[in-house]
Amino acid sequence: MTEQVFTLVGRFIGIPIVQAACILAGAFFAALITRLIFTRLIHVAGRKTKSVIDDQLLLLLRTPVVYSIFLAGIAWAILLLDMNATARFVSLGIIKTVAVFFWGSAAMRGCGILLGVLSHQADRFTWIQPKTLPLFDIVLKVVVVGGSLYFAFIAWNINLTSWIASAGIVGIAVGFAAKDTLANLFAGVFILADSPYRIGDFIILDNGIRGIVTDIGVRSTRLLTRDDVEVTVPNAVIANAKIVNETGGPYQKMRVRVRVSVAYGSDVDRVRNTLLSCATGVEHICQNPEPRVRFREFGDSGLLFELLVWVEKPVYRGRVLDRLNTNVYTTFNEAGIEIPYAKQDLYIKEMPGR
Repeated sequence: MTEQVFTLVGRFIGIPIVQAACILAGAFFAALITRLIFTRLIHVAGRKTKSVIDDQLLLLLRTPVVYSIFLAGIAWAILLLDMNATARFVSLGIIKTVAVFFWGSAAMRGCGILLGVLSHQADRFTWIQPKTLPLFDIVLKVVVVGGSLYFAFIAWNINLTSWIASAGIVGIAVGFAAKDTLANLFAGVFILADSPYRIGDFIILDNGIRGIVTDIGVRSTRLLTRDDVEVTVPNAVIANAKIVNETGGPYQKMRVRVRVSVAYGSDVDRVRNTLLSCATGVEHICQNPEPRVRFREFGDSGLLFELLVWVEKPVYRGRVLDRLNTNVYTTFNEAGIEIPYAKQDLYIKEMPGR
């Protein structure tokens, strides 16, 4: 009697549909147990670590792993069933496509988590800025979507060789058509990564444009000149230009030079003291470093001196230079110090006959 029962049970278990049902049940319970394990790990990681990154990653992996286990069980059960080749191919293709969808969605969310982590470490990754986040987000999403489509096509045994060749030709054509836009785009990323200037810096380009940086975009950089005129410079142009950052360095102070020539025979010490007095009381001039005077050279028509002062910010350069030039001219006139200038003397050897 016992042998007959075992024989019947063995025959029953040997039925393909019964085996498929058992595999489905086992896959279901395995997926359920895996989900419980991931849930437990998330709770443990949340209590033991202060960072939420590990919690987010475990939560991100839970769904695709659980569904992959269950889908693998379904695929195994389909292989055991007596199905025609077409139905089996279509069923397995659908299962693979669903698996690709779950893993693609997880990769998409993982890219968002990765960018969020990098954006909070801008001091280490300078190329990750609020303005570049959308660019990197789009690039990563394109890569994920492209990879998902590639694996989905493989799941249906679609040959992608001709498609990839066509895409390469289209990419070359698009690249030539949008080369200026792409050049500005990549130059903007490199500018944000290299940081030759920042918003609020006072810069001078090699073409003479001088102003405050008001915006650094992915395509262009905007400057506000001293005439309150906004100038938009494409990043591809500014990336290849020589840039003088007057705000760069350990501090924003900038040295202003006033060159003045005095007549030969002038008292050098008196000229030096007079020039130093011209910087007294002028607004925006720093006292550390303090103003100083340098006797530079013997000129063709006079002695060349230079008054050196430091201003708090480069934007004050124009008004300080105007004030100093006015003080130098007025003070030298009052002190009787001659400022030589170019002049010509005409000598007549003899008067022409009447």
